Amino acid sequence: YSLMQPTIQPLFDTRQFQESLLKWAGNDSDYFSYIKSNWAAIHSSSPEAGVLFSTFFNTALFNGVFESGKVGETPTFVGDVAAAAASIKKVPAGELELELYVKAGMGDGSQANNPWLQELPDPVSRVTWDNYITMSPKQMEEMGFSRLERGDFMADVAELTVNGVVVKAPVYPSPGQKYGTVGLAVGYGRTAAGKCGDGVGVNAFALATGSFAVGAVSITNAGEKYEIAQTQSHHTLMGRDAIVKETTLEEYKKDPKSGNPDLMLYVSSAGSSGHGDAHGGGHGEEGHGEAAHEEHSNPFLPPTEVNLWDDHAIGNGHRWGMTVDLNKCIGCGACVTACGSENNVPVVGKEEVRRGRDMHWLRIDRYYSSDMTEERAEAEGIGAIEKFSLMEAAAEAPQVAYQPIMCQHCNHAPCETVCPVAATTHSNEGLNMMTYNRCIGTRYCANNCPYKVRRFNWFQYHNGSQDFSKNPANDDLGRMVLNPDVVVRDRGVMEKCSFCVQGIQAAKLKAKKAGRKVADEEVQSACAEACPTNAIVFGDLNDKASWVAAEAKDERSYHLLEEVGVQPNVFYKTKVRNVEVNEA
Repeated sequence: YSLMQPTIQPLFDTRQFQESLLKWAGNDSDYFSYIKSNWAAIHSSSPEAGVLFSTFFNTALFNGVFESGKVGETPTFVGDVAAAAASIKKVPAGELELELYVKAGMGDGSQANNPWLQELPDPVSRVTWDNYITMSPKQMEEMGFSRLERGDFMADVAELTVNGVVVKAPVYPSPGQKYGTVGLAVGYGRTAAGKCGDGVGVNAFALATGSFAVGAVSITNAGEKYEIAQTQSHHTLMGRDAIVKETTLEEYKKDPKSGNPDLMLYVSSAGSSGHGDAHGGGHGEEGHGEAAHEEHSNPFLPPTEVNLWDDHAIGNGHRWGMTVDLNKCIGCGACVTACGSENNVPVVGKEEVRRGRDMHWLRIDRYYSSDMTEERAEAEGIGAIEKFSLMEAAAEAPQVAYQPIMCQHCNHAPCETVCPVAATTHSNEGLNMMTYNRCIGTRYCANNCPYKVRRFNWFQYHNGSQDFSKNPANDDLGRMVLNPDVVVRDRGVMEKCSFCVQGIQAAKLKAKKAGRKVADEEVQSACAEACPTNAIVFGDLNDKASWVAAEAKDERSYHLLEEVGVQPNVFYKTKVRNVEVNEA
């Protein structure tokens, strides 16, 4: 049993919905008294009946949950799968089949007035603030719809007709979608949701015929264009396999470092360096920078030893870091929403997202595989221009990889060296920090960041001076969503992931008052805490017994863009696919 209780006094002339139910039922009791009397009856028949009720109730209220100790019957499945399969409507050959679906962020639309969910990019399409008709790119091309290639954001509008009901929506390509099917997300097109949810997208429920598997539909080009706001316009890696490293389960069993060879850089006698082959070594953290200043008979060195700057004392005290397991990431976006909520990241609206000005401190890059590979291009004698052009297109049945990208908190951060006012500096605990009241908005740091994770405040998002009517924090009531432990940034400054430094400081103060060290997992970033699959692990890399330290030492761990030599405190783990390899 779980208990729900109010945490603040009623706002304005309001009351809990539970009290409304009581009033309508003719019960004048307040909800707290009603719940307490109800639990008194439960207590009298519980195993803890000998405990004073006040103690029992206060403990349950404090914990938020009570376990009765009773074991119910084991549920058994009594459905008829064959009958359910037989009841599915068969679509006549040659006709399109419509499938309504629920987006990971928006759900059924009951929370459509939440701007965090509206601005959360869809895991597959990376589109915000809209629903749209999804189709196979091949079928879109055959039907004359724009495939939105090379960053095009003006989608063609189509009319869907089901049993005389017509819905107009933009058409968006979805690689891997079954040819002959179209999809449309529910939860949009509401008219009385509130200022954030009203008029966003189209109402797909109007097309439902008792289930989400609608059946045959007709689709025609409406001859109109619609502006799409997408956060990612490049959809394949185009041969840059070192970004998302992958291997197969068969190869991984043979060699745990499969797909993740140790990177070595070639260092000439003049001191310049270039990319080299994998020649052993590793990404150990001891002795950074020492070997770079010595004579080497072997010109190949690991990136950690090819340094242009003096090293920070990363081996002393805390060193906060993170690991991201690409095997576990499902692209759900829970980390993105948690980060925005915890750190007062502003909602900017569809038009600003369309201009590339989304403010998310953490983004999730989604990559499709391509049918064109380096090996195929070489075997078929395909030239470089044609090869890269074909690499841009996703495969008809692509594999998909998700990669969360946040500030990497580099130990040789290139953003720190170019800031003219020292607004971005390095802490002695491995954090790349921002001093917002020192920042003058030159944006040099954003230009110098190889990961493109810094965001610039173009407007005063939180005070309503601009037209950000859908930002929840642009009025006095809306500002109650802001976290008081995190500063609200001003117009004209850069902002980025801080590894939730406010949580780090709170945990350190708590441990200090208790006279002990900070315990492992006591410090959690918002993204790690929200991740449903534990793909993100956060902690102290210098604590050898910590979970994050063990993950960082795994054979699959690697640094993103390791060859740049910025020595991040974020590790990624190679994606292992359980697939059969076609040797032919």
